[in-house]
Amino acid sequence: MAKWILLLILPFFWLGAHAAEAVPASNDPVLEAQMMHIASELRCLVCQNQTIADSHAELAVDLRQQVRELIAQGKTQTEIFEYMTARYGDFVLYRPPLKGTTVLLWVGPALMAVLGISVLFLILRRRSRMGQDQFESDDADAGSDPHLS
Repeated sequence: MAKWILLLILPFFWLGAHAAEAVPASNDPVLEAQMMHIASELRCLVCQNQTIADSHAELAVDLRQQVRELIAQGKTQTEIFEYMTARYGDFVLYRPPLKGTTVLLWVGPALMAVLGISVLFLILRRRSRMGQDQFESDDADAGSDPHLS
């Protein structure tokens, strides 16, 4: 009985083991290289920390195909970027231009760093002004710690 079950299951393993090399989406290596160059400048809207060239998300695959089609139509890199930003906004560009609507993307990280360092400085300054009697003793609490028993 076990032989028959094995014989029935074996073809399914054979089908899974028959892997083939991925076929390039374009037969033209120049077009594919140009597409990858442009795709490396466009942000994946699903992953957000990857370009569409690096992402395996379905939307990224669709956007790469769309870039291929636009290149085949004779569109330039600038025209493709304009098309993508008209459709998805400046966020689709991996390096968005510095303008009023994207200034927070460029300045935000620096502001957060300055804010964090300022808060740390104020806390350390306040702690340095406190007297020794305002700090809790480590050995006074060691005997009464409910987690130690």
